[in-house]
Amino acid sequence: MSLEQTINEDIKKAMLAKQEVALRSLRAIKAAILLAKTAEGAKDSLSAEEEIKLVQKLVKQRKDSLEIFETQNRPDLAQKEKEEIEVLENYLPAQLSAEELKPIIAGFIAETGASGPGDMGKVMGRASKELAGKADGKAIAAIVKELLAQ
Repeated sequence: MSLEQTINEDIKKAMLAKQEVALRSLRAIKAAILLAKTAEGAKDSLSAEEEIKLVQKLVKQRKDSLEIFETQNRPDLAQKEKEEIEVLENYLPAQLSAEELKPIIAGFIAETGASGPGDMGKVMGRASKELAGKADGKAIAAIVKELLAQ
């Protein structure tokens, strides 16, 4: 079952259960899918990879908003973003932890022959491609920077 079908089923369940947060989050995913499908040059359906990227984009937007709301001392809006992030993350594959990422990225560093911070681009290109959907880009970049600084 595609993500779109899953979302439609979950929207029905959330409506019946009167789950406001879940409904708001699921409608955001549905809207993003519809926009992607109706964009110029788009295909009739999205691949699983494209669906994951869409949900990741929505999570990133909410995390950015959360950061802004916390710095502006708006706990009410920050709480709303946290709740939506929790619902959206249920539709993403499990994310790798920092401990799991370090050996993988160390392998990429060895493969690319990177020796210092100047080679970060080489490693990031490979890591971003291989770990797409499995880890956050900021987390990958932080670990690459840390390992290359040693």
